[in-house]
Amino acid sequence: MAYDVIVIGSGPGGYVAAIRASQLGFKTAIVERENLGGICLNWGCIPTKALLKSAQVMEYFQHSTDYGITVGDTKVDFPAVIKRSRGVADKMSRGVQFLMKKNKIDVLMGNGKVKAKGQVEVTDKDGKATVYDAKHIILATGARARELPNLKIDGKKVIGYREALVLPELPKSMIVVGSGAIGVEFAYFYATMGTKVTIVEFMPRIVPVEDEDISKELEKIYKKKGIDIMTNASVESVEAAGNGVKAKVKTATGEITLEADVVLSAVGIAANIENIGLESVGVKTDKGRVTVDKYYNTNVPGIYAIGDMVPGQALAHVASKEAIVCVEAIAYNEKKYAHKPATIDYMNIPGCTYCAPEVASVGYTEKAAKEAGYEVKVGKFPFSASGKATAAGATEGFVKVIFDAKYGEWLGTHMIGANVTEIIAETVVARKLETTYQEVLDSIHPHPTMSESVKDAIEVAYGEAIHL
Repeated sequence: MAYDVIVIGSGPGGYVAAIRASQLGFKTAIVERENLGGICLNWGCIPTKALLKSAQVMEYFQHSTDYGITVGDTKVDFPAVIKRSRGVADKMSRGVQFLMKKNKIDVLMGNGKVKAKGQVEVTDKDGKATVYDAKHIILATGARARELPNLKIDGKKVIGYREALVLPELPKSMIVVGSGAIGVEFAYFYATMGTKVTIVEFMPRIVPVEDEDISKELEKIYKKKGIDIMTNASVESVEAAGNGVKAKVKTATGEITLEADVVLSAVGIAANIENIGLESVGVKTDKGRVTVDKYYNTNVPGIYAIGDMVPGQALAHVASKEAIVCVEAIAYNEKKYAHKPATIDYMNIPGCTYCAPEVASVGYTEKAAKEAGYEVKVGKFPFSASGKATAAGATEGFVKVIFDAKYGEWLGTHMIGANVTEIIAETVVARKLETTYQEVLDSIHPHPTMSESVKDAIEVAYGEAIHL
């Protein structure tokens, strides 16, 4: 009943922490109340991408004549689309089960909470509570959909991302509140399946964390797809109306009423910090997140926190890296690891949105770079000038790069286009290595590829454009 490390939560932060701890010689257990893999594998990243692939296949059929292929009438078997998505999620969750066995990690099913310093209480589905001892307790309880006071999720007329993944039938119309990654991904999926979609965004532009040029391009493309977009707008109230809903929307020019079958609330997330025993041991929180240092120590020795429940980008790959840094720091302090791990540079975290076209970015936006005092060189290369993109019929979007004019430092990259989430890693690695523009231009990029557009954009920034 005693462990070196107990991890509470088995998402991409928790299960990675458990595996790394076991690899480094710690007797490890992980606590999970629902499904191994957490939200990402079961109700987030993975099943969403499965749905988006179905939408992409649908678009291939819709535009098959562009490629010289004629097909018959296409129709959506919506339950089959949902079933495939759930099957993908289930397969990935079983994969985490395998990894737990492979790494000799005990899985404790139930609700976990810190009972006291060095103790974790796990309550199973039958209400039986068991207390386990642990020298180190890593909190990785993730987050859930945030609820607005005037937009309560009831799971039927007003839904969150979990319900959006398993709707029993395709709605004829949908209002999507919020245009971050979750909002625009579901907007694309449902619009492609045949739902009339309206996006309502409180900020002046959609995908507001992205570079302004990206927001403009995505809005233009979405409107072309038939998606209505309302910015500088907020849903004030929602009421049931027959089989659907009526939403009162406040805009810059007054209040209007929108009608739809369902409203999807995609207004961000809230950390799961309640009912996990933080108060009992005095773990400090701030603005709904657990306070930690750069090695994810809380203010209470022996208790750590990672992932969506701590400050920083709420992304699966961030949680996984935080897990490794946290565990390796613990191991270093106990002389089980040779060196102290490098801490995370949160200015070099790639962000990916899997709508169509995809969006990927890392580092400074053009506006942020200028506000930080940099004199910048900016290059933009459109995919319409790319041979690979033209051959693939994927000419929407562009690559935008930002460099420091004085030293040639790569400040940021922002992309919108087909498969750009597969390309962004080049910038991440280059920035980590403090690469300059000249070193990238001296590195030969394969042709024809979408990835060579990064090199082309850099050439534009420095007045050396060959293909534009």
